[in-house]
Amino acid sequence: QVQLVESGGGLVQAGGSLRLSCAASGRTFGRAMGWFRQSPGKKREFVAAVSYRSTRTTYADSVKCRFTISRDNAKNTVYLQMNSLKPEDPAVYYCAQSFSASANEGDYDAWGQGTQVTVSS
Repeated sequence: QVQLVESGGGLVQAGGSLRLSCAASGRTFGRAMGWFRQSPGKKREFVAAVSYRSTRTTYADSVKCRFTISRDNAKNTVYLQMNSLKPEDPAVYYCAQSFSASANEGDYDAWGQGTQVTVSS
């Protein structure tokens, strides 16, 4: 059993930065972590993922070079640093756990409740 709790969402101006955190408890060893997002009326989409030892990271094309995923296994926490935020980035951001740093939502078997990110223009 694992519990994932996101934090760090909020309101930021376009072009600004925000860092999301996801604290995990329970089963964490050897598990990859990912971030997804969902905006109203749209399907949930992949954002980024990182393997357990951070040897592999994967990003959606829409966030490459702007977002950075990282993790601190000593703290059981994964981060999403979001820079140069755009009007198309607002969404509820979810962290999730998987067996690999996959972009496939179906590969994830544990999800947090999400944190809202709003970007003002």
